[in-house]
Amino acid sequence: MLLGRPSNNLRMGIVGLPNIGKSSLFNVLTHSSVPAENYPFCTIDPSEARVEVPDARFDYLVQTYQPKKRTPAHLTVVDIAGLVRGAAQGEGLGNAFLNNVSSVDAIYHLVRVFDDQDITHVENNTIDPIRDLDIIQAELRLKDEETIERHLLDLTKAVRAQPAKKKDLERVEKMAAFMSTGNRDIRKGDWTNEEIELLNSMHLLTAKPMIYLCNMSEEDYLNGASHHRWMPAIQEWVEENNKGDIVLPLSVALETKWANANDPSLESAASQLSNIILAGYKALHLIHYFTCGPDEVRAWTIRNNSKAPQAAGVIHSDFEKGFISAEIIKYADLKQLGSENAVKSVGKCLQKGKDYLMEDGDIAHFKFNLTSKKKK
Repeated sequence: MLLGRPSNNLRMGIVGLPNIGKSSLFNVLTHSSVPAENYPFCTIDPSEARVEVPDARFDYLVQTYQPKKRTPAHLTVVDIAGLVRGAAQGEGLGNAFLNNVSSVDAIYHLVRVFDDQDITHVENNTIDPIRDLDIIQAELRLKDEETIERHLLDLTKAVRAQPAKKKDLERVEKMAAFMSTGNRDIRKGDWTNEEIELLNSMHLLTAKPMIYLCNMSEEDYLNGASHHRWMPAIQEWVEENNKGDIVLPLSVALETKWANANDPSLESAASQLSNIILAGYKALHLIHYFTCGPDEVRAWTIRNNSKAPQAAGVIHSDFEKGFISAEIIKYADLKQLGSENAVKSVGKCLQKGKDYLMEDGDIAHFKFNLTSKKKK
């Protein structure tokens, strides 16, 4: 089982301290225009928007089929109010912030590494991304520890009347022990399917995938982001605290300039927007398959390891209920041979049943039967 909601409509939240560029990043990612002013808690109610997932395969399919309509995959992004030290105890907009974090499925953790005396930093107006990383992680962990403690109390009481709850109590005790052993997020634990099922019902903040984004100045980014003075320390911190998580440098100011210029010649290979979107998609264990024809080329989003009937159900629930089979063409075969007919002529159009695990990039045609069963 995967940590997180068993849904295809998953959301990424942008999290961090106030005045670090969260709303500006949201604006440039989603082509939105939410307030992005230089004072704490400019963003109070989270803004939400969808962003197109870049995919060269989709572009090729649109070019090949020349459909009347194109519908790419999308990722939903949420701009969340800034967190401050003590948020878990209600400081600043702590409760609102943490509730909004709970509502998303994965996190872009934006950290400031740029110097600018005109933009206030809430921590003594000094730049120290390691301190800031520690603050955010500590607040998320404290809230999770509070949630786990509450579950322990509830289950301890419940076991007296319902002995069958003892297994759940033991599982939550294991989670509490894990959190008490050091700076490790719940998602870094080795959990059984039964434990994951319980974790998914608890909506813990540190169970959510995390992508670290390092917001630096235009000059530092263009001079070589990987050589920025703070990057080695940040990489080391992530390796020590949440090994394997993605760290991406960017300059929100520069990305904003490129976006506002609206000039294709200014699109730089150094832009990180596509990488940020794709990293979020990957962190959520999302893939997509395509349906193609003269009317529409469309990318459908599904969780990794989805079976063919589940994938068909994303189009319409009746497709899953009446699923018969899936006709699958591999994208690589279509691109190599040039057309569906050419793929079929060499026997590479695959007929798959209910147990087929969909693969990223599959081109699918589903067969289904909607004849209702007669009542006995």
